[in-house]
Amino acid sequence: MASAPSLKRTESLTDALRQSRLHMKRCFAQYMENGKRVMKLHNLMDEMEKVIDDKSERDQVLSSDLGFILCYTQEAIIIPPHVVFAIRRNPGYWEFAKVRSNDLAVETIDVTEYLKYKEMVYEEDWAKDENALELDFGAFDFSIPHMTLSSSIGNGVSFISTFLSSKLSGGNDNAQPLVDFLVNLNLQGEDLMINNTLNTTSKLQSALIIAEASLLTLSGDTPYQKFEMRFKEWGFEKGWGGTAEQVKETMRTLSEVLQAPDPSHVVKFFSRIPMILNIVIFSPHGYFGQSDVLGLPDTGGQVVYILDQVKALEEELLLRSERQGISMKPQILVVTRLIPDARGTKCDQEVEPIHGTKHSKILRVPFRTDKGVLRRWVSRFDIYPYLENFVQDATNKILDHMEGKPDLIIGNYTDGNLVASLMASKLGITQGTIAHALEKTKYEDSDLKWKELDPKYHFSCQFMADTIAMNTTDFIITSTYQEIAGSKDRPGQYESHAAFTLPGLCRVVSGISVFDPKFNIAAPGADQSVYFPYHEKERRLTQFQPAILEMLYNKIENEEHIGHLADKKKPIIFSMARVDVVKNLTGLTEWYGKNPRLRDLVNLVIVGGFFDPNKSNDREEMAEIKKMHAIIDKYQLKGQFRWIAAQTDRQRNGELYRCVADTRGAFVQPALYEAFGLTVIEAMNCGLPTFATNQGGPAEIIVDGLSGFHIDPNNGDESSNKIAEFFEKCRHDGEYWNKYSTEGLKRIHECYTWKIYAKKALNMGNIYGFWRQLNKEQKTAKQRYIQMLYNLQFRNSVKTVPVRVDDVPPPPPPPPRPKSTLSNKRSQSRLQRMLGA
Repeated sequence: MASAPSLKRTESLTDALRQSRLHMKRCFAQYMENGKRVMKLHNLMDEMEKVIDDKSERDQVLSSDLGFILCYTQEAIIIPPHVVFAIRRNPGYWEFAKVRSNDLAVETIDVTEYLKYKEMVYEEDWAKDENALELDFGAFDFSIPHMTLSSSIGNGVSFISTFLSSKLSGGNDNAQPLVDFLVNLNLQGEDLMINNTLNTTSKLQSALIIAEASLLTLSGDTPYQKFEMRFKEWGFEKGWGGTAEQVKETMRTLSEVLQAPDPSHVVKFFSRIPMILNIVIFSPHGYFGQSDVLGLPDTGGQVVYILDQVKALEEELLLRSERQGISMKPQILVVTRLIPDARGTKCDQEVEPIHGTKHSKILRVPFRTDKGVLRRWVSRFDIYPYLENFVQDATNKILDHMEGKPDLIIGNYTDGNLVASLMASKLGITQGTIAHALEKTKYEDSDLKWKELDPKYHFSCQFMADTIAMNTTDFIITSTYQEIAGSKDRPGQYESHAAFTLPGLCRVVSGISVFDPKFNIAAPGADQSVYFPYHEKERRLTQFQPAILEMLYNKIENEEHIGHLADKKKPIIFSMARVDVVKNLTGLTEWYGKNPRLRDLVNLVIVGGFFDPNKSNDREEMAEIKKMHAIIDKYQLKGQFRWIAAQTDRQRNGELYRCVADTRGAFVQPALYEAFGLTVIEAMNCGLPTFATNQGGPAEIIVDGLSGFHIDPNNGDESSNKIAEFFEKCRHDGEYWNKYSTEGLKRIHECYTWKIYAKKALNMGNIYGFWRQLNKEQKTAKQRYIQMLYNLQFRNSVKTVPVRVDDVPPPPPPPPRPKSTLSNKRSQSRLQRMLGA
């Protein structure tokens, strides 16, 4: 957690308090009245309003230096006689100050002391324990350069390439680490780029001059095989390019890097190196499949994201392999859980080819306990007891399928990131992580209240698993800046892990720094073959339209839809998500129910979940389903509202977006917080004007008032009125709807495509593969610290999570099939060899 540079206007909190001393003494006395507690900014302001009831006087205080400071206060801890402030002036920069209420004396404190004050609200004895466990991951990062500007956060590759261009310049010795790296470059047992003949910078530079001169005599389209033997004699191996022109361009780029490196040449060179061919992507929880899974528990946007990601990565790998002149084919394995009770999906199949790819598969590995294979779904919150066995079993299967180690491992969400960390550390492989959503920011004060929430969510495991993975991984892919560092007013998901405390368990004084160069922003896109504009009539999937129209307008209630739309001429506002608290579909329905103007203008269609809470195995979903039914009855929504059960067919969902666009409707994403917002991308791709939460990623996807609209999920009246105003303008101006449809499409095509994403992700894999070698000693030391934490603390927390027991007997095992002992021995010996056994 970085310390903020002082701003001239607020150098002294003491001076600011002195300016409004009388009012502040009364305010602080008010703060003391209810004893120990944590107060957010809105609580501080509410209490101030009670004390300073004259609005002009209150405005005067808020316009002073004190008001300026309060605007940056995230929270305050009341421990009489003190008020302790956490002040965040800019993303990533925090200050902590302690004010004594009786005389307004001010003292600056550090983050450790601040956390102790927070702990005193919940567990005072532990806060005062001098032997309480403190975790400081930042202590191992002293040798790693960090960014200093909030505006630079998330630009890790750019920062590292700038640092490398400086580090590699200034003489042959400085460039030697790059030469050593290239000498050792190897894919599937084949040496690439250069061999040991060119083991010094000067030798490599001389050989590059000779090679480039030779290439000038050749036609640009001359295949590499025509001059391969001559180049091999000079010390060059495959990987420079498939043609003379491609080889020349790569060699010229390397010459620039060795002679006068600059960031652009560093990035360009690493993008051309054949370092990655085989990729493993972990996503253990939920029902991971290609059909009939969306809407099942813990199964949503992450599955869609990964399947689209795999297609884009494979396409880019194939293009790069051709350009690099290597004949080896890439492999991508998405490793997830095999679920024997698959509920009609293919989640009980071990291997499944991924549609639209040539070399990518889903590999499913079951969860094992001492009682055998677990047959049923397990909530993502209860998954931790199964992960160690899962890693062991998955590692064996991956090595067998790939016939060697992968070149890159990517984790997804808490469980996938932890599994990826364990495997990458064991095999010594470059690792990337993708959070999708960090649960810590979804539930207010969830760290302080972990004991209260642990029986349901097991946050003692989740928060530590997230922190372990963040510190183990080589790079982190995020979809937005807000995911890392939030906004001016709200900390980001990762920023909330900079320092936090689990009273009675551990105090994390330095978890992860948002200024760490491992953070990168690479926004995903949507599958353009599925999500395309409504006005492209020749591409429309008309075969789905009769079923969609029946689903929207048929008055008969059944297991697929309830409610009905009496006026078919009204536009439809539409939302599609899981039915849980954070996705806030019940909130949207209540906004609609309470706003007669909006109800007069449009119909509301909700897609998600089940209608019968007893069909769900998820505690939170069951409660939200019951709440939805109560709202429907309370506001008498029948005739204006349609609730459609979760839809799992992506092709039909794409056409559903377009059918809603045909009604001149809109898409609404009302989540309390959304890390990215894939449905926002999908809706805008289909030409639907979109209203999306201002909390999280959608605030970056949409330029408010230009390519769509931001809505405040915590202010339903304001949000519903904003939607109503849009449709009133559409009613009077036929082009108003078209304007936002067109601008939304323009925004997507400029910024959010999978092709851009794949290039960025593979460039990260390459450049961080070199970066981890440069910082090998530091990474090893930090990994020892993480291993100690994992074994001595995290595993103990996992023991508190109940292990599920199937309540139905498993079917009898199939008759044994003969199995080649040679294959078993080969796989085992390979694993032993790779782990040094």
